[in-house]
Amino acid sequence: MTTVVEVRDLTKHFGPVHAVESVTFRLEENRIYGLLGRNGAGKTTLMSLLTGQEFATSGSIRVFGQTPVENAAVLERVCFIKESQKYPDDFKVKHVLRTAPWFFPHWDQEFADRLVTDFRLPLEGRMKKISRGQFSAVGVVVGLASRAPLTFFDEPYLGLDAVARQLFYDRLLEDYAEHPRTVVLSTHLIDEVSDLLEHVLVIDDGRLLVDSPADELRGSASTIVGGRDAVERFVGAREVLHREGIGGLSSVTIAGLSEAERLAARAAGLELGKVSLQQLVVRLTTGTTHDLASATSEEKSA
Repeated sequence: MTTVVEVRDLTKHFGPVHAVESVTFRLEENRIYGLLGRNGAGKTTLMSLLTGQEFATSGSIRVFGQTPVENAAVLERVCFIKESQKYPDDFKVKHVLRTAPWFFPHWDQEFADRLVTDFRLPLEGRMKKISRGQFSAVGVVVGLASRAPLTFFDEPYLGLDAVARQLFYDRLLEDYAEHPRTVVLSTHLIDEVSDLLEHVLVIDDGRLLVDSPADELRGSASTIVGGRDAVERFVGAREVLHREGIGGLSSVTIAGLSEAERLAARAAGLELGKVSLQQLVVRLTTGTTHDLASATSEEKSA
C-alpha cells in the first residue's frame, strides 16, 4: 500500500516537557487509524506535528512524501479537526461552512448540506453561542465533507449525545466506503469506535507503545483469574500487562497465550476472560507496560 505519512525518530520538547519522544511509524492510504492514549499522552501534539502546526525538536516527518511545514501542496490534502478549534468572534455556522471549500479542494457541498440536516445545525447560530455538541457537530461536518485524503479527528465528538455520535460513525463509514481516504481518530471512547478501526496506535507519555492492526489486538490479551498461588504458578516468567488482587484471589492480564496455554490454564482451574480494546489500552497505560506487538507475534508463531 502507498505510504501517506512516514515518521522517524520524531521528538517534540516544550522546555522540560517531552511531549513526543523518539516516535517512528507509518500511515498507509485508505485506512482508518485509532490514535489512542490518556490525556496529556502526546496525541494532539503528534497530530499538530503531522499537520505542520508545530515544529519538531528532532526527527523527520513526510506527508505525501514531503515535509508538511508551510507546504501548501501537502496541507490542501490534509484536514485537522481539533477539539479546541478557534473561529473569529462574529462567525456563524454558515460562515464556517461557506469558507471551508476555500481550503479543501475535494469539498462536497451536497454532502455538507445533508450533514447539516442530519445534525440539525442552526446555520444562523454564532459559533461563540451554540452548544458544545453543536460546536463539535460543525467540526464533524467539515471533516467529513472535506473529503481530504488525510483527515484527523481529535476528540471531535465532545458534547455530542449518543445518537449524534452514532450518526457520525455511520456517516463516516458510509462515505469512507464510497470515497476511501486515510482517517485518524483520536478518542477516549474506544469501545464505541473499536469496530471502525483497522489499525491502532497507542501513545503514552510521548512514546509509542503499540503500532498494530486492530484485528491482531482484539483478543490478543487475556485476564487470568483464580487463587493467587495458582495464578502465579501459571504466569511464571510471562510478561504481565496488569496485575490486581484481593485477599487470596488474583487477576493478571497477559498477552500472547497460545491455545495450548489456554487449555492448560483451564485445566489448572483458572478462569480466562477476554480483554476489550479499551481495557487493553487502559492496562497498557496504567502501571507496567510491555511490548504487546512482540507478544502478539509470539502468539502467532506458537
